[in-house]
Amino acid sequence: MISYNMAKLLIFSIFFIIRTVLSEDLPTNYEHFIGDEIKSGLSADQSYFILNGKNITIFSGAFHYFRVHPNYWRDRLRKMRAAGLNTVETYVPWNLHEPENGVFDFGSGGSDFEQFLDVERFIKTAQEEDLFVLLRPGPYICAEWEFGGLPAWLLDNANIKLRQSDPIYLKFVFRYFKELFSIIAPLQFTNGGPIIAMQVENEYGNTWNHDPDYLRTLAQVFRSNGITTPLYTSDPMLSVGDQGALPGELLITANFNMNVTENLDKLHSFQVDKPTMAMEFWSGWFDHITENHTANLVPIQRYETYYEEILAYPSSVNIYMFVGGTNWGFMNGAGDVTYEMNNSGLQPSVTSYDYDGPITEQGQISEKFNATKKLLAKYNTVKTKLPEISETPAAVTFDDIKIEQQILLKDIIDSHPNKIKSNNVIPMEAIGQNFGYIVYRKTNLNLNAHAILKITGYVRDHVLVLVDGKLMNPALTSVDDLNKFGYWRLVDSAITLPNQALTNVTLDLIVENNSRTNFGILNQFNQLKGLTEDVYIDDNIIQNWELIPLDFKKSWNNALTGWHEVKNRELTPALYKVTFTVSELRDTYINVQEWQKGIVIINNFVLGRIFAVGPQQTLYLPAGLLKEGENEIIIFEHFSAPEYVKFSDKHIWGYGSSIKEL
Repeated sequence: MISYNMAKLLIFSIFFIIRTVLSEDLPTNYEHFIGDEIKSGLSADQSYFILNGKNITIFSGAFHYFRVHPNYWRDRLRKMRAAGLNTVETYVPWNLHEPENGVFDFGSGGSDFEQFLDVERFIKTAQEEDLFVLLRPGPYICAEWEFGGLPAWLLDNANIKLRQSDPIYLKFVFRYFKELFSIIAPLQFTNGGPIIAMQVENEYGNTWNHDPDYLRTLAQVFRSNGITTPLYTSDPMLSVGDQGALPGELLITANFNMNVTENLDKLHSFQVDKPTMAMEFWSGWFDHITENHTANLVPIQRYETYYEEILAYPSSVNIYMFVGGTNWGFMNGAGDVTYEMNNSGLQPSVTSYDYDGPITEQGQISEKFNATKKLLAKYNTVKTKLPEISETPAAVTFDDIKIEQQILLKDIIDSHPNKIKSNNVIPMEAIGQNFGYIVYRKTNLNLNAHAILKITGYVRDHVLVLVDGKLMNPALTSVDDLNKFGYWRLVDSAITLPNQALTNVTLDLIVENNSRTNFGILNQFNQLKGLTEDVYIDDNIIQNWELIPLDFKKSWNNALTGWHEVKNRELTPALYKVTFTVSELRDTYINVQEWQKGIVIINNFVLGRIFAVGPQQTLYLPAGLLKEGENEIIIFEHFSAPEYVKFSDKHIWGYGSSIKEL
């Protein structure tokens, strides 16, 4: 006789062998749908999808390659497949792939984001991981991404009408799509690649601008550049209906996170005998500054209930987002609560785009991952081979680092080699600048005691005022400070300058672009940054400025000189530098709870933004942005800096330590 434990071990071993054999007998996703050869691509000409002659329900998840370090692309894709998905969906950000007018980067173009931009590699990796691809190339993508993915340099064209049938705008779209589609067209399913369908524009109904000719023109550009896969549009059905679609010409899909049956019934009413698909089933949500992060989370029970309702409808579905990511650098988008052009209702998004989805920003699987896997096993009738779930190493906390080196912002401005003369203040786009900060300097200025500086219009988006290098702004101590001078909510804002008369002083207005809105009606899409209207002192207009761009590009960051020991860290805009040694490359988070407002730079790459009004108080730092040996962190702080740079092994949410309103 054998013991009870040995019997259990024997049964388990037999079960494991049977499961392994059965798994090996299952075809891969591609083996099932391709068979002996590819005869046809995806068809939406009936009430269900057909791929290469076989019925298919699309089980997809959103994963933005440009938001995840490429070292982790395969890991995230394999996890998606392990969950039971057969497709991955991604946007394509125009503003990264054409960062300057006529300058393209698809992974080898030399831009700061070069390593994130090999879209061809990403798509091919998806195929290697047994996933089909839904591609959403825009030109506008929303995605809570800066300017909805549109390049800011478009705004340097007078009278341009974005996202409309405007010849100036369309000329640039045509040129970009020609470059992009030369890479994309060979990757279509019928050419042996993974792309089975592509989206035209994005949520065009939300513009409330019914322009079918614009959508039709874009579709024609797709076709003229070799795109033969089915094309579709997506919109929130219950709010905008089909006004952003081309019924009868392009497949219509729906975006929502509740009222499942109502949304899908509404979608079905617009196109009889067509497949039903939720193109965006929102798994979680994103954070604007000052918001309560916890309130934006979507409970697992709600997620699971609505996802199953979609599957049972039955409908194809894309989970948005499935993989969390990061709004690197200055690339966070923004909302606008006023739906006006004046900037007063700006709602910048935070750097993290974790989204509370099935896979976190750092690559960990969540309860929603397990719920997805369980429900797909129940509803997917096509059984295929799935990989094992790979484990993501936990993040680490490096030791605190005492800050020893500093450069005052005034010194950087003084020594900056690129000073541009301008009679009046003009926006940053007018000097060819897209992101970062712009300085408006006025020299040889005489000031009365208690002089009043007035900036007419709206600051776009945050201004620091220096008089001979001394900061005039009060520190950021309250969420209510956003309603006071220095921030974007006030029109015709004013501040009192020193209480004694001064002669021959230098005035610096340092204006930060906190992001352009990524969503809304069309009059929001012409967004200039910096100062756009006149500046007065004691009711006298100030002219003859020097304009100085501070865009914090890698090459500029690397060339910074003049570092010295820390002399003053209180109410002094400055850059602070630390170095640290890494022997084992591991993910970590930079803890910014004790900082107030600014940016973090890792090895010359802008990692993200600091804003003490919350909710984000850590910045995810993937191992791929570190290197073995010495690493460098630079932090630009607008107000007052702590003594140490600190780390964390997880995200921290809430207000920074300087904010009194808790």
